[in-house]
Amino acid sequence: MSAMITRRSFLQLSASGLVAVLHTDSEWEADIAIIGGGTGGCAAALAALRMNQRVVLTEETEWIGGQFTQQGVPPDEHQWIEFQGATDRYRAFRAGVRDYYRRLYPLVDPTVELLNPGTCGVSRLCHEPRAALAVLTDWFAPYLSTGQLRIMLNVRPFSAEVSGDRIQAVQLSPSGPVIRAKYFLDATEDGVLLDLSQTEHVMGAEPDTGELHASPRPGPQNMQAPTWCFAMDYQPEEDHTIEPPESYSYWRDYVPPIDPPWPGKLLSLTYSHPITLEPRVASFDPRPGAITENFNLWTYRRLIDPGLFASGAYEGGISLVNWPQNDYMNGNLFADSDSALHRQAARELSFSLFYWLQTEVPREDGGQGWPGLRLRGDIMGTEDGLAKAPYLRESRRIMSMFTVTENHVGTEARKGAERAEHFEDSVGVGSYRIDLHPSTGGDNYIDVASLPFEIPLGALIPVRTENLLPAAKNIGVTHITGGCYRLHPVEWNIGEAAGALAAWCIARNVKPRGVRDKHLREFQDVLAGQGVQLRWPESIY
Repeated sequence: MSAMITRRSFLQLSASGLVAVLHTDSEWEADIAIIGGGTGGCAAALAALRMNQRVVLTEETEWIGGQFTQQGVPPDEHQWIEFQGATDRYRAFRAGVRDYYRRLYPLVDPTVELLNPGTCGVSRLCHEPRAALAVLTDWFAPYLSTGQLRIMLNVRPFSAEVSGDRIQAVQLSPSGPVIRAKYFLDATEDGVLLDLSQTEHVMGAEPDTGELHASPRPGPQNMQAPTWCFAMDYQPEEDHTIEPPESYSYWRDYVPPIDPPWPGKLLSLTYSHPITLEPRVASFDPRPGAITENFNLWTYRRLIDPGLFASGAYEGGISLVNWPQNDYMNGNLFADSDSALHRQAARELSFSLFYWLQTEVPREDGGQGWPGLRLRGDIMGTEDGLAKAPYLRESRRIMSMFTVTENHVGTEARKGAERAEHFEDSVGVGSYRIDLHPSTGGDNYIDVASLPFEIPLGALIPVRTENLLPAAKNIGVTHITGGCYRLHPVEWNIGEAAGALAAWCIARNVKPRGVRDKHLREFQDVLAGQGVQLRWPESIY
């Protein structure tokens, strides 16, 4: 185990042992600073720690884990996820979540091999945010104990000290601590360190990519809509109706200003089918065992299926709301002069959707609303019921040595090819449709098929900055291919590869582009030895 992280000032640990509370003139030194404690950031930290590097991991909220936890988004995954198409560590994480329920929850049958606590429609493993948080916290515990790792919560990068093509330090908050490191990994949800360090990057829908489904509305502010998720349960004999949000009348009558047109009001059970864009009608019934005429949104991202647990443990289950009806299309939550206003408006939309479900959503029995719906802030770790942070589907993206386009991975764009482009420098694999939600620039869904793909190392290496690596959704992809490289197992793989790359470069005293040019096979062997799948097998084609 390597030496502890050093500091140049007074240190006081909080009661939890996780938060460093430092004087304003404090300074930390580590081998690798990972700015952002989300899905990719956690994977990067685990990879670097395993390779004996000293790591500082920062996080804007009280919870590490990103999509899994602070944003409350159950994993979106491909059909082979139980057996391949992810790193060994990612599958171990999934196994840890299942074991968490088997050990602690009153399951009717804890021997079910592929346990899905929510038996939801979107994933083979829908679970509560705290289950993911528990697994990650346990994994980091020994490194925190030895001092090899420092996790700093409730901090956001404020500025970067840059010399030439290298980042020297990052300051957290206007008067907060300074972190100095050999390598900096941007694992933030919005890629803010790219901006602070003046690392070349792009944002939104870029023009002239030559992609078949490139947005007709290019521009840095044209991004996928974000969503502020929330959890709810149903108490049939009670009334938990909230006060109508201040902007409820606006959202109740709101029609998304997009093209091709949305089929009516956003707060409706009719919405655009993501693939065909034709009107699609859903149902909503929170009662256990309800049989509905159409697809039931209640079970779509359900976290707890009461039928899997002992009688009386859950009266109606718990459902996570990340639906088309609370996709916020009116503006961006970062890098926009009105970002703060858009953040509040996105929250108001989610509260308005909840109130509409309580009072006005059509019921198949002819009634309106389900007043027994109850916000579950305790599930999300908040007092108001919403997630700690919004789900950002799109980030700033580095200008990289290699950029993945639709022509590399899109089924139609590949013109009948059986597989995605083979990348000699692959550092992982993934699979998901090119799934872009309606955009803040006026586009409806862009949802087209893609082929199981690889993650090229060149997409992780900036064109100039030498010691910064992307470790989340901010790699060298386009607005279009960001739609399939943004999901949980891919972000995890990106982070794990980035953490291992930084550690390997430090140990061998080489630069990332040198690894790609001269040491590729050696580095790929290291990744493979750590359980990173580099290729898809022939059997899936």
